[in-house]
Amino acid sequence: MTVEATKETRGFETEAKQLLHLMIHSLYSNKEIFLRELVSNASDAADKLRFEALNHGELYEDDPELSIRVSFDKEANTVSIIDNGIGMSREEVVDHLGTIAKSGTAQFLSNLTGDQKKDSHLIGQFGVGFYSAFIVADKVTVETRRAGAAKEEGVRWESSGEAEYSVETIEREKRGTAITLHLKKDQQEFADGWRLRSIIKKYSDHISLPIIMEKEHYGDDKEEKEPEDETVNTATALWTRSRSEVSDEEYKEFYKHISHDFSDPVKWSHNRVEGKLDYTSLLFLPSKAPFDLYNRDASRGLKLYVQRTFIMDEAEQFLPLYLRFIKGVVDSNDLSLNVSREILQKDPNIDSMRAALTKRVLDMLEKIKKNDKEQYAQLWKEFGQVLKEGPAEDYGNKEKIASLMQFASTHADTDVQDQGLDDYLARMKEGQDKIYYVVAENFNTAKNSPHLEVFRKKGIEVLLLSDRVDDWLMGHLAEYKEKQFQDVSKGELDLGKLDSDDEKKEQEKVEKDFKDFNERLKKVLDNEVEEVRVTHRLTESPACLVVGEHDMGAQMRRLMESAGQKVPESKPSIEVNPSHPLVQKMDKESDEDRFTDLAHVLFDQANLAEGGNLDDPAAYVKRLNKLLMDLS
Repeated sequence: MTVEATKETRGFETEAKQLLHLMIHSLYSNKEIFLRELVSNASDAADKLRFEALNHGELYEDDPELSIRVSFDKEANTVSIIDNGIGMSREEVVDHLGTIAKSGTAQFLSNLTGDQKKDSHLIGQFGVGFYSAFIVADKVTVETRRAGAAKEEGVRWESSGEAEYSVETIEREKRGTAITLHLKKDQQEFADGWRLRSIIKKYSDHISLPIIMEKEHYGDDKEEKEPEDETVNTATALWTRSRSEVSDEEYKEFYKHISHDFSDPVKWSHNRVEGKLDYTSLLFLPSKAPFDLYNRDASRGLKLYVQRTFIMDEAEQFLPLYLRFIKGVVDSNDLSLNVSREILQKDPNIDSMRAALTKRVLDMLEKIKKNDKEQYAQLWKEFGQVLKEGPAEDYGNKEKIASLMQFASTHADTDVQDQGLDDYLARMKEGQDKIYYVVAENFNTAKNSPHLEVFRKKGIEVLLLSDRVDDWLMGHLAEYKEKQFQDVSKGELDLGKLDSDDEKKEQEKVEKDFKDFNERLKKVLDNEVEEVRVTHRLTESPACLVVGEHDMGAQMRRLMESAGQKVPESKPSIEVNPSHPLVQKMDKESDEDRFTDLAHVLFDQANLAEGGNLDDPAAYVKRLNKLLMDLS
């Protein structure tokens, strides 16, 4: 049967052209990485065939021995990477090779720093490793046929890495994919057997299927020898080997293979579990956050194998969402080979494995926090905000997660989150029974909050929380090591034993003395506030706003309102500082109009100090100008 001529030329999208230009002309400093990327893709293709063949054995087409072949031709100046994996249809070729933007090109471009070394680390994260071929090649030819398709349904894709690529239907006898790199003149070093072998051993020794090259012979009789093949790599799944047999470099390269990250992992945990459950896990802690870390709907999870057979690329059931940055492999003997997402969700063994793997990750983080504060500070900077999602999602590990948290606080008065809860407990005042904190829209607002004034005066430490997730976090973190958390901006302040008997008596006296003033102020601000009361938390400011003990915090309210969500109606209370000259002046003010103006200015200023927005800024300015004019 003759294949119809179906060749067509297509143009890359604008962003794809930009990306190709960067990769070809400036991005990679380590050019040999192209081979690692292409071998890794070939390995993935074999894994996908194994998975589909579980239910469709005919996809093997009488060729069940999966492998990767690497060859070269010095005269033609080419290198070829050939696999007998799943292959691609014409539609898949156009989707995966013709449209780089599907891999997040816009996001990739926006993350570029201009530093070649740093930028090269981004390549794998955005799924564009195939295009590293153009760093060493001025033309790339891909010939492929999907497993199970007719031989007349083969596809050839070809491009010079410029504005266009061609795609045509061809006849291809074998399933899988062959990629041929037509090397640039100055890249002839890669058309060499020794060079290619050394790269494979360096980067791809861990690949679990054989990487085959033609054996080279040296000496006078080399022409008389028949070509022989040899397996260049170890060809054993790395996680199945004993920890003592695997070097640190092998672990690092395996991590890069499964994560497509160019940076080394910070730490890893390799364990074999035998007994009630039988499985092996290899978990990696990255050094950098992926670009889509804060997208909770992005793909995530561990690579799942059952009895060394690949099942799923992103099995999300084995770790909770707040640990979505962890990469790794889990290989179980206790799950069915025809396992599906639905079965995973119902299998009780999954729950047991999930609990054990979660504990392993938390232990790994705990050891780093204990033994290497500098490294942990960097990890917290990368992953701290997603770890803060933990207490709400993982009640059983709530206290363990809390022990890993880092905060800014009045102890250091910097925006660096380097104070742990155990550090806070160690510094608590005698008689202090609560962990105090304040939540604000940004660090400066938190640091300068009027609610901190009495705490600074008494030398009581307060945690300064300003991440978007913080108000939500504290709604699920009621206590730590039997010490209650207390938002200093909520409810009436009671410092308990931290206030002396004399201070308490003085507070009671002042409250009685200002009873009439409070009632007068409440009458003016009745629509804005729930209650007016004398404050004991202010030493410098004239007033502050306080929400109810069980009401939604101001930061959470603003976030929900900005997202267009309805929030319950509630009014704050205003607390006034009886020792402040402005409040004392108001107490003696006999002109009701002037008192009203002062009352509204007092409320608006308290609102602004909390990072809030004024309902009527023009009215505030008008009143303020009027009061200033009266002074002149």
